[in-house]
Amino acid sequence: MIRPRLSSVIERRLLVNYRVDPYVAAALLPAPLRPQVVRGQAVAGICLLRIGGVRPAWAPAATGLTSENAAHRISVEWEGPDGVERGVYIPRRDTASRLNAFAGGRIYPGEHGRADFTVREDPDAVRVAFATGEVEVDATVEPAEELHGSGLFTDLAEASEFFRRGSRGLSPRTGGGHLDVLELSTDAWKVTAGRPRHVRSSFFEDLDRFPPGSAVLDSALVMRGVAADWSQGEPFRVGAA
Repeated sequence: MIRPRLSSVIERRLLVNYRVDPYVAAALLPAPLRPQVVRGQAVAGICLLRIGGVRPAWAPAATGLTSENAAHRISVEWEGPDGVERGVYIPRRDTASRLNAFAGGRIYPGEHGRADFTVREDPDAVRVAFATGEVEVDATVEPAEELHGSGLFTDLAEASEFFRRGSRGLSPRTGGGHLDVLELSTDAWKVTAGRPRHVRSSFFEDLDRFPPGSAVLDSALVMRGVAADWSQGEPFRVGAA
């Protein structure tokens, strides 16, 4: 089976990271996925992504589309045929694009909900907010020289490598039984440090999902101007340990 590959440019990607009680994170994952644990904590967060030039790999860049998107993520691992494999479980994806919402889960992997986005980019900060009928996010991140105050990562290099290795996104599909798989690949991986100025997430502030103190805002990373391809992987079977 030929699996299409999409080319794009990551115009702006904010990774807003939380450290989460591993037992709480595990309860949100389908078997056989388990949380990746860093310094005793699971790693979760929100990816706020403006992606441009999205097109089939064979098409000219001028034909590409641009959209604002978001993904709630939990870093995971599982036992593969050659040992431990890594990725991110994405319980929900949201987009400002009606085309993405239609095509996700049909033409390419990853079902998307529709959301209204508000974006403001200034030299000293980036604000991305969005809302659906189920979740609201409002995040402002300012640039930083170094990664400070993280309970997960000792420095920027460690954080960058952690997320570089988690390039496979696994997300639920209607009907259950399998997860859609979408893998990011780039020869130009580069992130810089950010500092969360203000973050509100109804997903991580939901006390039924995350009891008090079980999800704590940790850090932020920024990616800009990175050419990237997106490839469909084999559907991932879940429900059996």
